[in-house]
Amino acid sequence: MIESQPLLDTQTPSEHGPTGQEPSGEAQQPHLVIRASSGWAALDLKQIWLYRDLLMTLASRDVKLRYRQTALGVVWVILQPLVAAGIFSFVFGTVAGFPSEGVPYIVFAYAGQLAWNAFSSTVTKSSAVLVANSGLISKVYFPRLVLPLSTVPSTLLDFAVALGMMAVLMVIYGIAPGLGILLLPLWLGLILMLSVGIGLYTSALMVSYRDVQYILPVVTNMLLYASPVAYSASFAISKVPQNLRAYYFLNPLSGLLEAFRWSMIGRGELNWGYIAYSAVFAILIFIGGAFSFKKMERKFADVI
Repeated sequence: MIESQPLLDTQTPSEHGPTGQEPSGEAQQPHLVIRASSGWAALDLKQIWLYRDLLMTLASRDVKLRYRQTALGVVWVILQPLVAAGIFSFVFGTVAGFPSEGVPYIVFAYAGQLAWNAFSSTVTKSSAVLVANSGLISKVYFPRLVLPLSTVPSTLLDFAVALGMMAVLMVIYGIAPGLGILLLPLWLGLILMLSVGIGLYTSALMVSYRDVQYILPVVTNMLLYASPVAYSASFAISKVPQNLRAYYFLNPLSGLLEAFRWSMIGRGELNWGYIAYSAVFAILIFIGGAFSFKKMERKFADVI
């Protein structure tokens, strides 16, 4: 948001000459000073709310374009995590013999994949959204934050469809969720905050540095295996020395993914200290990403 403030000439009487006399030369005219807003006002959240219809339109377009001219359409939302969970089940469960918290490995891995897909798809889509909509940015005014935020509704739609398959698997294997399922929206919200926050950073960087689009998949794949998606965090830390175990949870996804899977299948134990760290980390990344995005957005139309 831009704030404008009229400023009048404020010379002292001595600067105007003797009292009662007009200063020599032309009289000073009022002038306008335009300053960028600072603090929370800089995010201009009211404008984002006013453009909510555009946000939903962009989200709807994203879903339609993704599954246009595909034979299976939205079924891919189920097949992708299911196939990945099947591979993890065979490699880590059957071949490597990793534990799965007392549930079939396919269910264990699918629960982790469900949360991971919400994170990775949001990061990937939000990172590329500015470059993908470069024509819109250079021609039309709207709050630029709308673009990365528009990736969230489509992620939630994909998540809801894939969650239905999770329910089917739990029925097939006779797994009933506990009261922890009530906390599932909290974990999902924190995962999305973390992913959008990262996406705000990377999308702004990608406008000036296209290298980001090549670096991001590499980092994402590394993070997949460094996070408890295909295995449990308790198993991972049992394989490292006692004095190094806390470092595993420096990755905020470790706590959030474990909490998500605990809510889904009701197995395992949670370290609430690590989860609190992950929650605070996600919130700070989201806020920091939003402010960094707003700081860099004035250059988007010129550079993109």
